[in-house]
Amino acid sequence: MLYRKISTTLNEYFKNPGDRILCIDGARQIGKTFIIRETASKHYKNYIEINMANDFNEDKLFSHVSSTSDFYLKVSAIAGDKLGSKDDTIIFIDEIQIYPQLLTLLKPLKLDDRYTYICSGSELGIALSKTTLIPMGSIREVKMYPLDFEEFLYANSVGKEVINHMKECFNKQKPLDDLLHNKILNLFKLYLCIGGLPQAVNTYLETNNIFKVREIHNDVMNYYKEDASKYDDENKLKIERIYSMIPSTIENKVKRLQFKMIDNDSDARFMKYQDEFDYLISSKIVLSTLAISEPKFPLVQSLNKNLIKLYLSDVGLLTNTLYKTNIGAILQNKNILNLGSVYETVVAQELSCHGHNLYYYDRKSVGEVDFLIDDYNDFSVLPLEIKSGTDITNFRALPKLINDSNYNIKKGIVFSNNMEVSEKDNILFMPIYYIMFI
Repeated sequence: MLYRKISTTLNEYFKNPGDRILCIDGARQIGKTFIIRETASKHYKNYIEINMANDFNEDKLFSHVSSTSDFYLKVSAIAGDKLGSKDDTIIFIDEIQIYPQLLTLLKPLKLDDRYTYICSGSELGIALSKTTLIPMGSIREVKMYPLDFEEFLYANSVGKEVINHMKECFNKQKPLDDLLHNKILNLFKLYLCIGGLPQAVNTYLETNNIFKVREIHNDVMNYYKEDASKYDDENKLKIERIYSMIPSTIENKVKRLQFKMIDNDSDARFMKYQDEFDYLISSKIVLSTLAISEPKFPLVQSLNKNLIKLYLSDVGLLTNTLYKTNIGAILQNKNILNLGSVYETVVAQELSCHGHNLYYYDRKSVGEVDFLIDDYNDFSVLPLEIKSGTDITNFRALPKLINDSNYNIKKGIVFSNNMEVSEKDNILFMPIYYIMFI
């Protein structure tokens, strides 16, 4: 079984559920149901799993449930023999967003305290944003993503001792030795090809067959498009078009989405497609990076929602779209391909997994910085430059931001394939895989 960091959160919740029901929010095919099932069944004698998507397609038992008594009755109709007490019974409500009224029922269920509950949803963020009657404090929402690079290393038999050693080297600003650097960098390049979707990772581990991995990537992208059509029949074509535009857009010199390209409308503005963007971002199938006008802490104070870069939520989906099964140039570090968009995508994925909000900075007179994140330790901003090759000198905005006393930026980091760790003029140069510790 793949190690997932969220299992720690789940096990803590099952030991002490507290006064809120845990809701796991994340895109389809990232392993939510599996990890909840595996951990919950170890803590409770009676494990009850109700998939509301299946219920909607079959009996629709829960379609009009609006009271706790009605909910208990319907659960007893399918799993009455497993209903014990709060201490030995957990009810897992999967794809809860299918019936939004169940979200409003969570607080009464918790107050009644008859059983323990957990829920998840592949479009939970959308349902929460549209369901106005959810009582405050009734749920605890936790976001889940595909495997990050650390989890991918564990899946490929890299031990915890190695991870701890890497983290110590990162903290001390030291490089790994040659052999370990080559091993980790090669696994990082493999991660670019496979990504973090659990089924893709398991298929690679079992078969070493990139063709079979790409079949999974194709299936998942089709799932995402199908979900869009179910969510909003009127705007599904625009949602699909925007989603399909992402790989080519981030390959361009100007990587932010050009609204005029969506419908060939030269007058198009962000507001015209706000619902479509909200869907893509809330469903977690894309990651958004917003422009900021001033690189000052906290970054949210100067964001510009109209200037947005979108990344696919899993780097394996991107390399499938761009290169299909021809992955040799990625693994062998040949200069045939410009992998800038791939490296930016994996960094966006990694930072999101670690709970960072994503921002970028771009001003004609200064230049562009790929990512900026809030540094809460120094109440400052940490700018990040991402280089897909070994050329670490091609940037101009970073030193300008650091040298501007108005911004109070302590340092910046340039990540690349280089093994060396060095510092010059408050700019740290680090190997790309150290992004896992940001």
